[in-house]
Amino acid sequence: MKNIFLIILSIFCLSCQAAESNAEPIKVGAERTEEYLPALEGRKVAVLANHTAMVGEQHLVDMLVAEKINLVGIFSPEHGFRGGADAGEHVKNSVDEKTGVPIWSLYDGNTKRPSDECMRAFDVLLVDMQDVGLRFYTYYISMVRMMDACADFGCDVIVLDRPNPNGMYVDGPILDMKYKSGVGALPIPVVHGLTMGEIALMAKGEGWSKDCTLQVVKCENYTHQSRYTLPIAPSPNLPTQHSIYLYPSTCLFEGTVCSLGRGTDFPFECYGHPSYKDAEFSFTPESRAGAKNPPLLGQQCWGVDLRGVDDEAVIAAGFNLEYVIDAYHNLAMGEKFFTRMFLLLTGVDYVKEMILEGKSADEIRARWQPEVEEFKTLRRKYLLYEE
Repeated sequence: MKNIFLIILSIFCLSCQAAESNAEPIKVGAERTEEYLPALEGRKVAVLANHTAMVGEQHLVDMLVAEKINLVGIFSPEHGFRGGADAGEHVKNSVDEKTGVPIWSLYDGNTKRPSDECMRAFDVLLVDMQDVGLRFYTYYISMVRMMDACADFGCDVIVLDRPNPNGMYVDGPILDMKYKSGVGALPIPVVHGLTMGEIALMAKGEGWSKDCTLQVVKCENYTHQSRYTLPIAPSPNLPTQHSIYLYPSTCLFEGTVCSLGRGTDFPFECYGHPSYKDAEFSFTPESRAGAKNPPLLGQQCWGVDLRGVDDEAVIAAGFNLEYVIDAYHNLAMGEKFFTRMFLLLTGVDYVKEMILEGKSADEIRARWQPEVEEFKTLRRKYLLYEE
């Protein structure tokens, strides 16, 4: 029966791929300039954007300047405007060398909300960042904080939407808000299945953000089952499409003693530790751009190489705890295996507790599944694209 199921699944996947190849190309919100440029004329405009905010071959900032839009400032999220800073690294305010527009960092180490002076400098905010659909990926958090600030100062918000490369499923525990942090801000699952525009609508509609004036410029020819290959790496340690698919599951190693490959050519596509037993694969994290001081720097780590796992198999497995559970049992360190970050990433107590109790990945998944189904029902009110 299992072989028959795999054959049917393979045929289904090939059919989906064929359908995708014949589909119209996806057009991101930023490319639909007729939907938002008229609303910017005669107004003071700021953008919340980074290196992924491309309009065809041109960056959004360059396009706005070329269109004579009065662009007064650029807000930059985690990793900076150019996308090269480490995770959580403090980035100073600066000026865009090409256009002379001020860059106001939301990750300067002082505050993640702009000064009143910055907020009074504009009256409409354009948001354009490529997200990857995870609760602990911080771009949506920067957007929601800016929505709150815009509500306070009477500024409009226009989100230029982009596809979610992990938007084809919803999985993982709902954030217990006692664990609200810089890697989790809303009561949503780890894999939420929403685009940035849909998150903005849901945050406003559910009262998770303040009531700003909000417009979303939709993508064209996109559904949540589309396999959207990102044209630009969204952050330094997600360099491949495969790493983006594995990211929901392997990011949990950030909350353990293990390395997930930061400081190698394949971050988020492996895991390991110097004491990992019975492994033939090894890697050594090194200091490099985007990973200046990675965990276990300079130490040979033994572990598991996930680069050969098929993309569709990764997607079908969803938010997969098997990798973390494997490393936990292999290292046999008990509770010392985990750090505080593990609770912030999973967003609940019970995942760690159940691993310590020896529960399987399937048993733990059964705990969050009912609340995921409730969330999927709630989220349908805010979907802009076919499921």
